Amino acid sequence: MYSVTAIAPVRATTALPKGTGLRMLVASYSSYSTSMAPAIGLCQRNNNNHVITKRNTRSISSAKPKSAIKEFFPKVETKQIIEVESGWRHPVYTEEQMKNIQIQHREVRNWSDWVALAMARVLRWGMDTATRYKHPVEGEKFGMTEKHWMNRILFLESVAGVPGMVAGMLRHLRSLRTMKRDNGWIETLLEEAHNERMHLLTFMRIAQPGLFMRLMVLGAQGVYFNGLFLSYLVSPRTCHRFVGYLEEEAVITYTRIIEEIEAGNLPEWAQMDAPEIAVKYWDMPEGHRTMHDLMLYVRADEAKHREVNHTLGNLNQKADPNPYTAIFRDQSKPRPSKGVDLTKPTGWEREEVI
Repeated sequence: MYSVTAIAPVRATTALPKGTGLRMLVASYSSYSTSMAPAIGLCQRNNNNHVITKRNTRSISSAKPKSAIKEFFPKVETKQIIEVESGWRHPVYTEEQMKNIQIQHREVRNWSDWVALAMARVLRWGMDTATRYKHPVEGEKFGMTEKHWMNRILFLESVAGVPGMVAGMLRHLRSLRTMKRDNGWIETLLEEAHNERMHLLTFMRIAQPGLFMRLMVLGAQGVYFNGLFLSYLVSPRTCHRFVGYLEEEAVITYTRIIEEIEAGNLPEWAQMDAPEIAVKYWDMPEGHRTMHDLMLYVRADEAKHREVNHTLGNLNQKADPNPYTAIFRDQSKPRPSKGVDLTKPTGWEREEVI
């Protein structure tokens, strides 16, 4: 597929009238193709100096060998700049905090919650179908291999960075339009989008999506972005609850991956080290830099997004400040934080923080 063949030299010139412009043009192309094709990797020469065609095929598999992996997001270096640092510092998690993350579900309480949960279940069904995910019945073993899990992760993380960006963008425009402060919401929403993007960059250092998966992501992202854009204009509260329910599903996904690694069902990942980009971003300590540790960090992030969005869904969308960037009068009581030292999986109620 997508093969390109260069053939040289072109012998058609001998059949054309001598001195004609067409013959000169064909001869020029023949000379150019034979000289440039080896340079761009389209052909090679054998020991007899004859040109041999070289076919280049592209795979649609999402798991490529390391030698074939292309750097999708290379670091940009200049004469004076080594690398670019993020303006958001990720909070430090302890191993105990990450292992205490639990699967929990917030029960629906009103029509807005019902709509959000229904939307989350529809999206979950679509993602399960796209990634061929099927949870086994009790007593059976997961049929998901490392490749299947990676397809699911890449699809999940490529769309997970959309809600925070959409919400942050719309609140930013609203603040400019109304000439009023946003009270700290924009920063948290954009930071969430950045965190989800870092998840994607991390996993793309391990494997890259194939053509089919990239097309699915492209289509899903287009539909997802526009759907969230319109929905957030109608009901921001419902959108935050929807994202909270989606993050519940993300916590379930990563919990099952962790359990599979611990059970020895994913042997490749059991011995694999986390990519360098992950070590730097999460400040992973020495001796805790495996794929298993990486999944613990990512699950902790998703659990925090679950809490944040359920909390934001409990607030007055126009008037209440963001409790995750606020300074409280009474510092003695437990308060929301950016870390996972204190988590509320179903979100903080408005009476607790406002």
